[in-house]
Amino acid sequence: MWYGRKRYGGYRISSSSNGDDGNRQGANDCGSCWCRLRWQKKKLSVTLCNLGVGATFGESILHDLPRDSTVVTKTTCELLRVEQEDFRLIFEKNRELMNDIISNCKLKNGFGQSMQTTSTVQSGIHQQASPTKKQLSPDHPNPALPITEAPSPAMARMGWALRTLLVSDNTSCLKDRKVGGKFIRKCAPGTELVDWLLNLSPIVHTRTQAAGMWQALVEEGVLSHVAKEQPFKDKCFLYRFKMDEDGTAGGPPNSDDVNQANEHIREALPALLHRGPDATLRMILRKPSHERTHEELELVYEELLHIAALSHLSTSIKRELASIIVFEAHAHAGTVLFNQGDEGRSWYILLKGSVDVVIHGKGTVATLKEGDDFGKLALINDAPRYTVMSGTPQKMLEHLLETRLGGQMGPNDPFLDDFLLTHIVFMPTPILIDELASHYHADAEVDLRNSSEEDQEYFMTCKRRVVQFIQRWVLAVRHAVFEDPLAVEFIEEIATDVESEGLLQEEASIIHHVLTQLSRYQEDRQMNASQKWKLPPNGQPICLFSGNTHSKTVIRPDDDIIFRVYCADHTYCTLRFPMSATAEIIKACAADKLQLPRIPDDLLLVEVKSNGERTVFKDTDVSIPTALSLNGRIFVSPKDHLDALTPLPEQELPTEALDMDFEALPTKDVAYHITLFDWDLFWAVHEYELLYHTFGRHHFNKITSNLDVFIRRFNEIQYWVVTEIVSTSNMTKRMSLVKKFIKLAAFCKDYQNLNAFFAIVMGLSNMAVSRLSGTWDKLPSKFRKLFTEYESLIDPSRNHRAYRMSVGKLQPPVIPFMPLLLKDMTFAHEGNKTSLDGLVNFEKMHMMAQTMRTVRYCRSRHLVLDPPSPKNENEIRQYISCFRTIDNQRVLNAMSTKVEPRRS
Repeated sequence: MWYGRKRYGGYRISSSSNGDDGNRQGANDCGSCWCRLRWQKKKLSVTLCNLGVGATFGESILHDLPRDSTVVTKTTCELLRVEQEDFRLIFEKNRELMNDIISNCKLKNGFGQSMQTTSTVQSGIHQQASPTKKQLSPDHPNPALPITEAPSPAMARMGWALRTLLVSDNTSCLKDRKVGGKFIRKCAPGTELVDWLLNLSPIVHTRTQAAGMWQALVEEGVLSHVAKEQPFKDKCFLYRFKMDEDGTAGGPPNSDDVNQANEHIREALPALLHRGPDATLRMILRKPSHERTHEELELVYEELLHIAALSHLSTSIKRELASIIVFEAHAHAGTVLFNQGDEGRSWYILLKGSVDVVIHGKGTVATLKEGDDFGKLALINDAPRYTVMSGTPQKMLEHLLETRLGGQMGPNDPFLDDFLLTHIVFMPTPILIDELASHYHADAEVDLRNSSEEDQEYFMTCKRRVVQFIQRWVLAVRHAVFEDPLAVEFIEEIATDVESEGLLQEEASIIHHVLTQLSRYQEDRQMNASQKWKLPPNGQPICLFSGNTHSKTVIRPDDDIIFRVYCADHTYCTLRFPMSATAEIIKACAADKLQLPRIPDDLLLVEVKSNGERTVFKDTDVSIPTALSLNGRIFVSPKDHLDALTPLPEQELPTEALDMDFEALPTKDVAYHITLFDWDLFWAVHEYELLYHTFGRHHFNKITSNLDVFIRRFNEIQYWVVTEIVSTSNMTKRMSLVKKFIKLAAFCKDYQNLNAFFAIVMGLSNMAVSRLSGTWDKLPSKFRKLFTEYESLIDPSRNHRAYRMSVGKLQPPVIPFMPLLLKDMTFAHEGNKTSLDGLVNFEKMHMMAQTMRTVRYCRSRHLVLDPPSPKNENEIRQYISCFRTIDNQRVLNAMSTKVEPRRS
């Protein structure tokens, strides 16, 4: 197998071809590998690429081609594997549906001539000894056997602690038994081990959880079936600990052993509980297909929903893959997954860890991370195909117009959509318009009367593709196109030309539809032309000056906002500026009004938060008033007096809000109105604002006000929960309030308002609330159990895997957990360069477009909820639009200690 990149006409394409017979494809689940290509004459190995989590490799699964490279684990790896024969059956059955699998490749390879390696070898290339090939998992892995060579210290210690408590309990199930005429020491049936674990700790709620925890011990070899024939099952199969099997258990535990075991169980059992679901999944994936139950197939299917390498496959195909996909693990770096010349008959998907692909004379050409995919193109097509990985903006646009329009690709082709969603990063709209105009007017200097029919058809095709591009552009980013005067002028110019060209009747219909959308947008802008906002002085969220707090209103760059700017002695001035006003303009005007005797260059515009923390705005920053934290204030200060800035006294007090008794309001009604209010805020956020937020507003001179307000809303709900609870002195009322907030979280979850759900649960998990042990002890067990489930759903481990799996099952409309989407954007931005060797890194653009598409998908349907009773409707609507909050953690902790002092 070889992997390489070549440049054609200014953009970079990737291609690869296999030299092992490609009959496996794999995916990295854990660890990392190298893929090496040995230069046969001099036996040199060079790293070609590093495959990270989510990458796939093993490209010739549909074609018996030999592999021309070697893939080696770089770290401990966990992989999924699909055998060629199984994959072929699914592919032939779903050929049309599986064509989209090629759309999301990190590196794609084809067949045809092999890569030409350079005949000269650069000096200094490190020669690595070829590692020995070691297959820890056979082609048909036994789920009863461990996946590691030896237990990890943590799991070994957990096994010791559990065994110690079992042995010390005279009534426990761990006994010497006679099985098949053979005496087996200290073994127990699976059902009784599950019963014992359920009784051991209240954090274990179900038999499924307990069985998963025992399986986590089985897969590391701490526990095993007495005959090594079964994984852990909640049945009468007998299991024993490794130390009893080896005879290293020693004598009965003493009281110190039991005390140590109890202490360790209290500390470490949650970690074992967390490992249980993954262990259960790995066990299922090591079972033969015919032994997987319907429930197990459903569990595997849910996991496949979150593997980026399969994201373009239909639901039915993922369900078929769930029955054939296999798990394997490799404990050591340097394990060869396949050598060049081997027969390759599997497709691998890396789930954890990474692999390296090494090739002579090329060095490392790519680093693939979670969500990437690698080399699926040759799974589908017999001929070589290429995908743009990086290139100049102009050449990428040219390639897109030539290959992605005119019905050449499907309607959901990601390359086109990726370009449309992210072009503002690497190709500002004025440059894009110039390039489109050049392409549209390709016949400008040609005498069409003397042109051949082929030339004339080519020029018409250029025009058609530009019109189709405009249609897809408007469809992808909507009113953002119409906000640019140059774009509007260009569209109107194209419309005039198209309508005068008799051969472009279909395109005339398309451009007419675009003009209709433009007209509606301009009418809407005209209606809201005098829109004015205010930032109230006492910590409330921004609102329209007219008092309208619940309509679906978008904040626009030219909207005015009225706000205060303070100086060090807490005097202030009131300013009115457009949202797009820069920090430089605001500080200069504020300094003039406050009569600060400094030139603007000696001044800073600063946010002072309620805890005293200061954040300095860049001079080029925009949408300053909406960027404040919950109880933040804007200050102007000389650079050398920054330390003199202190919070206003009222910043430590709750923000002003409508005085209503939350406990007296119907919980479902509150959740309903919170969801409607949050939906309007979410609806106003444009996908571009995620890019502005990630790269920095100052790079685009664009506001992020709608996103700012939505993020602020999350923090407002979170600290509202904390503020209400620690402000309640009576313990019984406080417990009742905690219970009501848990019910509120449940209703928000039912309404698919996951942003509010997360905010409420995180508020209940705040240290000022979680430390109230007396309050939580009074809470009914039903609600404690429900809250534990909700905490597991917001668990950030495995990159919020629990949340991602849960939200993957939902249909729109959904209000997503926005902080996680912003984290995904930041991860893609900070982990990948925007340009590589002077070319746009389009893989980075694809990663960001994926997150932006998530926002689009969540609101692809309108929110329609059955309204509750109209009683107190107006009061509830006003109440939920502005909550009473304290966001100073020090103040909240002090209030918490006051209502429930620390136990001595």
